[in-house]
Amino acid sequence: MRSTALWIIILLTTACAKFEPVAPGEEEVLDGPLAGLTGPQHAQFLRGDVAFNDDIFTKETGLGPLFVSTSCGSCHAGDGKGHPFSTLTRFGQTDESGSSYLNAGGPQLQHRALQGYFPEQLPPGVAFSRFTPPANTGLGLLDAVTDQDILAMSDPEDTDGDGISGAPNWIVPRPYVIQRPGTMVKNGLLIGRFGKKAAAYDLLHQTAVAYNEDIGITSVFEPRDTYSGAETDPEISSQTVADVVFYLKTLRAPVQRDPQAGDVAGGKTLFLTIGCGACHRPELKTGHSPIAPLSFVSFAPYTDLLLHDMGAGLNDGYTEGSAKPAEWRTPPLWGLGLAPGSQGGQYYLLHDGRARSIEEAILLHGGEGGGSRGRYQALAPGERQKILKFLRSL
Repeated sequence: MRSTALWIIILLTTACAKFEPVAPGEEEVLDGPLAGLTGPQHAQFLRGDVAFNDDIFTKETGLGPLFVSTSCGSCHAGDGKGHPFSTLTRFGQTDESGSSYLNAGGPQLQHRALQGYFPEQLPPGVAFSRFTPPANTGLGLLDAVTDQDILAMSDPEDTDGDGISGAPNWIVPRPYVIQRPGTMVKNGLLIGRFGKKAAAYDLLHQTAVAYNEDIGITSVFEPRDTYSGAETDPEISSQTVADVVFYLKTLRAPVQRDPQAGDVAGGKTLFLTIGCGACHRPELKTGHSPIAPLSFVSFAPYTDLLLHDMGAGLNDGYTEGSAKPAEWRTPPLWGLGLAPGSQGGQYYLLHDGRARSIEEAILLHGGEGGGSRGRYQALAPGERQKILKFLRSL
């Protein structure tokens, strides 16, 4: 009797297993840690994962009173790109002199509020831009690229005459910034590399500001309350901030799908032939990092971390740091094919999500991207499809 019952359990388990969803492969998802982390590093990664994706702030835990979202993960579902519903609004700076609206809620609009408070509204006539949240993966690799390598890729005066004049965004460092070894300093300014206009120096800068301006959470790094303007006691521990920074640093890079397939490989060749790789660099390398798996490795993010003038069509009249209104940091293309997974099954590309397909994003390139756009348009339809297939494979 016991044998019969055991066989029934085995049969039922086997039958149910057929209906269970198959776990996605690592090339189909964006989250997950770098290979090679130590035990303590993996434990910190997991703490950061929980803080980033599971912690939802309330009035009792420091939310607001003005805010954009209630958690980090709500803007970066599955560590992927954001959606129009999670798009941020930055406002108030039109030139390199800084924001003139810091006393009017700038530089970020908090369009939600706790009960009893009024959400912010844009001042009349102010310059502003909308920023769709980017994917988070592979950020530690980008963080470990040396300033020297970034400057080696820049050509602000276009001395080689190729029409590409990428330049770094020189920013005023936050007081808590700890400079990387080999940091280049120019008149007290440092090179930014994170954010739509490369206005954040490192992932601590990016994270502390996001807690403060997105969720209304103060820390020892960003103690100013965005509503009152007064400095307040920290509403999040420094350890939690450090755990989130470590989590972001050690999220693995996206894995390309079918890179050897004929159309994918052919599309990459065409992509480089028409000049897209001048800004979307197919290979970068890291310098030394205290996190061993990030040290001295080559990787394929398809960015140069530099600002490029993208023409009048992408000029929002708003800038950050030394970036001019039409200048945008080259967005990494890795993970592009997985973007719809966090964007409701659709594409929302470019800095503000205005492009609804990869091809539309290409066709909206102007300025320094205009030459490659024109060469793309001159290709035969089948060749354009190969480039799109390559980009979807990333």
